[in-house]
Amino acid sequence: MRRRDFLITPSAAGLTAATAGWSLWSRPAGATAPATTAHDRRKLVVVMLRGAVDGLSVVAPHAESAYYESREAIALARPGQGEGALLPLDSRFGLHPALGRLMPLWERGQMGFVHASGSPDPTRSHFDAQDYMESGTPGRKSTPDGWMNRLLAQLPGPAAPTRALNMGTTPPRILAGSASVASLGVGPRALEAKAIDSPEMQSALGRLYGREDAMGMGRTFQETTEGRGEIQRRMAASGERSPRDARDMDNGRSRDPSADAGAPTARGFAGDALRLGRLIQADPQTQLAFTAVGGWDTHVNQGGARGQLANRLNSLGEGLEALVQGLGEGMRDTVIVVMSEFGRTVRQNGAGGTDHGRGNVMWLIGGPVAGGQVLGEWPGLERSALVDGRDLAVTTDFRAVLTPILRAHLGLGDAALAQVFPGYGGAAMRGALRT
Repeated sequence: MRRRDFLITPSAAGLTAATAGWSLWSRPAGATAPATTAHDRRKLVVVMLRGAVDGLSVVAPHAESAYYESREAIALARPGQGEGALLPLDSRFGLHPALGRLMPLWERGQMGFVHASGSPDPTRSHFDAQDYMESGTPGRKSTPDGWMNRLLAQLPGPAAPTRALNMGTTPPRILAGSASVASLGVGPRALEAKAIDSPEMQSALGRLYGREDAMGMGRTFQETTEGRGEIQRRMAASGERSPRDARDMDNGRSRDPSADAGAPTARGFAGDALRLGRLIQADPQTQLAFTAVGGWDTHVNQGGARGQLANRLNSLGEGLEALVQGLGEGMRDTVIVVMSEFGRTVRQNGAGGTDHGRGNVMWLIGGPVAGGQVLGEWPGLERSALVDGRDLAVTTDFRAVLTPILRAHLGLGDAALAQVFPGYGGAAMRGALRT
């Protein structure tokens, strides 16, 4: 049964309503679990910044005169040049000051960046670019599943109800597919009791969706309740509660739903990220997790050290710090990848913002990361180096960044990698992980 069929089948409506934000997308019947390996404790968390964050502001090339010539109103001052200046990373790049709370990760060698990275497909459509990065097959729309779902099917070790976890209100493209994925809603009420927790409701649904029903609803229901129950047990054991402070209650949406694909903005991210980190830490079965943050389509009034983008980066930094805090000792075995569908134009537009571009910056955070460095081939911002005379070039395919993580960190072999990223024949980037 396809996940799409489950969502639209009338008989599934009662089950969907009962779970109310909790679900488990089922794997095919008869799937077998491979043998346990030493990689089972290692984890990967992917954070998608929907809307195309301005990587040239996140990690700004302060050594480039063209950066300042192109961004008179929104360029960030060179390190050491007063309040609101860039935080020094190396002789070429600086970190946006709104992300200052993350500098200890850089200094400890647990955070690094890959600049001028992204998808090789030239689209500047949010929808298409996100689809390509989530399917893992740039330029090919016919791919039916997402690369994280294919990764889940290839991971060494036994399957489990909560081995992959999505935190969000809608199933993301990156996790679409036949392998089971547990889903946790966002906001402070995500862990509160739902109707499905009632023994009476579970008994009634169990009778309604019998194990042998023709539509396969019984298997879906069983896996849903197993995944939800496992999450609740792990969080109860860790002492997790649903915080209700003002920051958590503010989970506003971006003004551009086409760019954000339903993802909440960064303003409520910290509370959700803390819960996600604690859940991953509490559940040794969870190896993969995904969440998305919207609000990065800054065409108008982007701002520099202060303003719209700075405010959102501050909230994002707070959320990533909370995720690290929630992971606790689990950070030693976790890689966090932060990516966005494409970058933004080098030159600011007439509205004080930036438009859809090409190259961007990927973030790598975690204990296995060889941090404290900005990786990737930097093409420069001279006009002759720009794509179409306006955009930072993509010199590192996003799959080249992910491949060594899947191989060295999660234990995939070449055949498994070929299943996760079919048709990708590029080299893997070196130097991103500790050896």
